[in-house]
Amino acid sequence: MDLKKALVLIPLITLFTIAGLQAQTKKHKPVNKTANAAALKAAMDAGSKVFMEYCVTCHQADGMGVPNMNPPLAKTTYVTGDKTRLIKIVLNGFNDDVDINGERYSNTMASHDFLQDKEIADVLTYVRNSFGNKASAVSPAQVKAVRAAK
Repeated sequence: MDLKKALVLIPLITLFTIAGLQAQTKKHKPVNKTANAAALKAAMDAGSKVFMEYCVTCHQADGMGVPNMNPPLAKTTYVTGDKTRLIKIVLNGFNDDVDINGERYSNTMASHDFLQDKEIADVLTYVRNSFGNKASAVSPAQVKAVRAAK
């Protein structure tokens, strides 16, 4: 092969290789939205029951909490943000003053580490997707990992 052909072929081969790699990385597994929706609904239903048993007294049925005592769960990045922080609060309790949405809350939250990983995942999934919140689900595996790191 002469030098001119090589100088033309090498960039073409490189271009086709890059295009092929990009096409491969854009292939995704098909998402089974029905299964995901069913799993979310099941977690939400189970989480609602846990919430009504252990959380509603302090955080209220509307998720608005009690002013200056128990923080709201509604429309706050404190709930929709860092999952690990939220899991730790459920597992370890919470005894710090906290500012949420411009208001200070100072009541102690007891540890709920007696709940199973699935119960914690379900109630946090429920809270993160109720009261005007929209956030990703919490899995039992995530709760288990945080519990193990305790």
